Amino acid sequence: MTVAVVQFGGSNCDRDTVQALESLDIDAERVWHEDSLPEDTDGIVLPGGFSYGDYLRAGAMAAHSPIMDEVKEAAEEGTPVLGICNGAQVGCEASLTPGAFTTNESARFQCEHVHVSVENADTPWTRQFEEGEVIELPIAHGEGRFEIEDDRLAALEDDGRVLFRYCEADGTVTPEANPNGSKHSVAGVTGEAGDNVAVLMPHPERATLPDIGVTDGQGVLEGFRTD
Repeated sequence: MTVAVVQFGGSNCDRDTVQALESLDIDAERVWHEDSLPEDTDGIVLPGGFSYGDYLRAGAMAAHSPIMDEVKEAAEEGTPVLGICNGAQVGCEASLTPGAFTTNESARFQCEHVHVSVENADTPWTRQFEEGEVIELPIAHGEGRFEIEDDRLAALEDDGRVLFRYCEADGTVTPEANPNGSKHSVAGVTGEAGDNVAVLMPHPERATLPDIGVTDGQGVLEGFRTD
């Protein structure tokens, strides 16, 4: 399969994402946001960075980029779409997923490794893990606090659409393990059209190559495999 990694003005993780996918023998191609998706696109990544300098709101301007209409259409047709960090913000702003990511509770940029628990192992992005398994991933964001109305969050939880929660290394969900103040410690959710779409704030592409340490991100990116 070929995964299109959309490059917005201000993206800074597009090359990292291509390298991580190719290390897993998944073909990947960077695509400029003003161009069209390649005809052989079988998956899409909205990568991390600071699209449009995070002006207005993080991801708000990129959500209106020309390519996003094609991304939405592909998502509705079942194409795997993964939004990472700034790409998660873009995904929410484009209504691919519910909720919003806003300023960290600390009002500071957070760059560190965190632990997250796998809340639903029955999705393309988590099928490599067991439910309740704890994995380690890096974060790097200033607007990663997940916010959503209480009733919609309850519906997400009831429907198993929360992918990951920030937690301690032993899996305990505590306020101290929540790096940004996300509601109910949510670190990632699945899409409005189905679990083929997901967004998360931690960076799986930065936890994929053995040479740089933690490799728990491999399991997330394996969601693009169709075999």
